Amino acid sequence: MKIDFHSHVKLSKKTNFSIDNFRELIKEAKEEGLTAITITEHFNTLNFPEVYDTLDKNYEYKDDYYDIDGFKAFTGMEVDVKENGHVLIIGNLRNIREVREYLNDYDSKESFISLKKLFGLCETYDMLIIGSHPFREDHPLYKAEPELLSRFNAFDLNGKDLFTYGIEEMSKKVKELGEEYNVPIVTGSDTHQYLQIGSVMTAFEKECNTVKEIKDEIKCGRYEISVSPHLNIKIKAATIIKSILKKQLEAK
Repeated sequence: MKIDFHSHVKLSKKTNFSIDNFRELIKEAKEEGLTAITITEHFNTLNFPEVYDTLDKNYEYKDDYYDIDGFKAFTGMEVDVKENGHVLIIGNLRNIREVREYLNDYDSKESFISLKKLFGLCETYDMLIIGSHPFREDHPLYKAEPELLSRFNAFDLNGKDLFTYGIEEMSKKVKELGEEYNVPIVTGSDTHQYLQIGSVMTAFEKECNTVKEIKDEIKCGRYEISVSPHLNIKIKAATIIKSILKKQLEAK
């Protein structure tokens, strides 16, 4: 299974979800050789429930993923925490909905949930918990308490950050962080505009149907990560197009 662990399915927090844009994302992902993604839309995006309500109407949900003509879209979201970082949580859709409901009281910058409380909540559901872009300047998750950093199931080698800070430099920093806390590294493109998908990839030896299976494979190290030789041009193009489309949509 070849997967992208950090995929947004909306252009921005302020825009509405579009099933047509989602289908374009899946089409591009297939063309890039991916066989799965995890949906990690921002938990405090405009009308978060609309994303999964719409997908429910269009696709069959099996185990922990939507079946899109054989392509798997696992369910999750990206959560802001009080420590000024972002966390990707992936799990069964029912559990994702319950956690999102719980976070209604924690959806603004002044009230973001603590990392410790989020771990306690998500570990109850046996979710996959990934530390997102840990060295991004405005969301420096790496500064969190060591005992909390060691609880992550994985850290995110983020496509956008590889583009922004340099592939060699950022890869080295994330790898060293993982080694320090004995936490594996997986990849996520941080796609908002579909051209960015496929800039990074995590390839598992086996096909996974549940989040538990994915967690087990990560823990055992039965996977490889890769960076596309076209990462820079893919993300640069996606960034330009996203900026143009975002202005057009948010002006309506």
